[in-house]
Amino acid sequence: MNLISLYLNKAIETNEEELPWATLRYLIGEAMYGGRVTDDNDRRVLNTYLKEFMGDFIFDTNQKFFFSTADYDYVIPYEADTKELIEAEVDKIPLFTNPAVFGLHSNAEIQYFSNSVKELWVNTLSMQTSEGGDAGGFNREDYIAKVATEIQDKLPDEFDIFNIKKKFDVPSPTQVVLLQELERFNILLILMRNSLLDLKRALVGEIGMSQALDDLANCIFNGMVPPEWLRFAPQSLKNLVNWFEHFLRRHKQYQAWDEVEEPKVIWLSGLHIPESYLTALVQTTCRSKGWALDKSTLYTIVTKEFDANNITKRLEHGTYVQGIYLEGSRWNIEKDCLDY
Repeated sequence: MNLISLYLNKAIETNEEELPWATLRYLIGEAMYGGRVTDDNDRRVLNTYLKEFMGDFIFDTNQKFFFSTADYDYVIPYEADTKELIEAEVDKIPLFTNPAVFGLHSNAEIQYFSNSVKELWVNTLSMQTSEGGDAGGFNREDYIAKVATEIQDKLPDEFDIFNIKKKFDVPSPTQVVLLQELERFNILLILMRNSLLDLKRALVGEIGMSQALDDLANCIFNGMVPPEWLRFAPQSLKNLVNWFEHFLRRHKQYQAWDEVEEPKVIWLSGLHIPESYLTALVQTTCRSKGWALDKSTLYTIVTKEFDANNITKRLEHGTYVQGIYLEGSRWNIEKDCLDY
């Protein structure tokens, strides 16, 4: 990168060569940062910003560098300006940048500050002491033991994957996904049951309090999901109460899938790896239609139905889904399109 920077500085000073903007955008968007951005849509957003901000147009006196002038008119000082004028221009730049400058809605700032406060709160909680004691009739260890017992009592039994597998002569792609989901769910379920049992034993002095158990106790006391559990669960930002409700709802869907039939309306957010189920749908359709798998893809149609219980017949190809959320936009029911 140092060599690239030297090359660009020389090109700017001498004006002998045009800046290779396309190459720069590729290096930044695909090579340098693109490898860290694994989601295709996120990479698309990144490249869109690069096309908006990187080009010869940024030196055009009639073209503003930022596409928004919300609250402040951002300009690039001209080369002919004196050092004092440039410094004065820099000093005028607001300390806090309005989200509209980057083409973002004002809600983006609200979301940023909300996340910052949450992070500050979590860090503050993590610094509190873990000493037990009785203050005003409240005992920390008793409270943790009580919550651990409540969670234990609500934990369902593990799925009997061996007998479930025997039901399928030749598992379909979606049935294979079910078996994989149940295996992952069982791993999490066993981990939760064993860790809670060890924690309760440690609280009464039957075994030593390890660092892992101490972290588990702190998370339960603070109402957060233990990181050890999150390692074997879908990514989530929920607190412990909401996460556990999500966990039980996942079990309910798996149980209905096993004991009754594959859901007519799949709760996509309740799957550990939703992408595997979507891929299985494509495979199933390709087999029945005789299509080439590598030339087939998914498409989505938004219905006007809000209640999954009203769906009485499964789609012949594909499936109805629920549990999908939009961020930064909304769905316009009347116009059948994205709206803001």
